[in-house]
Amino acid sequence: MSDRNKGILLLLLSALGFSLMAMFVKLSGAVPTIQKTLFRNGISMFIALGFVLYHRERLFGKKENQKYLLLRSALGMTGVLLNFYAIDHLVLSDADMLNKMSPFITIIFAAIFLKEYVMRFQVVSVIIAFLGTLFIIKPVFNLDMVPYAAGILSAFFAGGAYTVLRVLGNKEQFYTVVFYFSFFSTVILLPPVILFYQPMSGLQWLYLLAAGVFATVGQFGITVAYKFAPAKEISIFFYSTVVYSGIISIALFGQIPDIWSILGYLAIFGASFYMFLRNNRDLKEVKE
Repeated sequence: MSDRNKGILLLLLSALGFSLMAMFVKLSGAVPTIQKTLFRNGISMFIALGFVLYHRERLFGKKENQKYLLLRSALGMTGVLLNFYAIDHLVLSDADMLNKMSPFITIIFAAIFLKEYVMRFQVVSVIIAFLGTLFIIKPVFNLDMVPYAAGILSAFFAGGAYTVLRVLGNKEQFYTVVFYFSFFSTVILLPPVILFYQPMSGLQWLYLLAAGVFATVGQFGITVAYKFAPAKEISIFFYSTVVYSGIISIALFGQIPDIWSILGYLAIFGASFYMFLRNNRDLKEVKE
């Protein structure tokens, strides 16, 4: 099997992992968002710890990378909190698609902070994708907008985290980065969760433990996938989460996206697919 196909399979697995994570987060019901986030990152921390110890790597990375690891962790934790809030208050597929704006946000941040050159087709794709979010959000400027705002902000923070990951590159092992992020989040979130802990049923414990496991599958899958093939060649396959989340929304929660949301999905997916085709065409021309 080629490295590219391995990357595609890992992305499909990652997408399924994140979709199941979102499903279990929503199934856990009326548990505070911060409590859900602690479970998600706490489970990831212990799994990543096993990898770090097995490979005898540094738990907290290299000294020169600390500012990037801290920034990635702070941005990532905030993004997860906002994403979980959106998952709890929106149709699952709406929350998922708003969060999938992060690759487009990464393009903007990479241009601003990393001085990466932005191609014209990327600008067009970003504009189309943002127009797509308006179909999903359907702005009405009242309190109903809060979960949608959380969803799009989760994409901004995730995009920031991915931009920092680009700076880190291969300077740290992926399991070290995951452990650092999960440990940071656990340390920050544990005190308020202890102070304001809401008792949970056995089933809610099970749901949140499962959410943590599948979040780790998703996180490891996407990290390793991009070691086999560049993001611009395979990233389109990560949008399979929308298919998974759509099926789960309808089958499990009886939530059917309205026609405007579906138009928004098509706009965002279409923008991503257009970028995928252009990137691969340019790659092919370079090889020739």
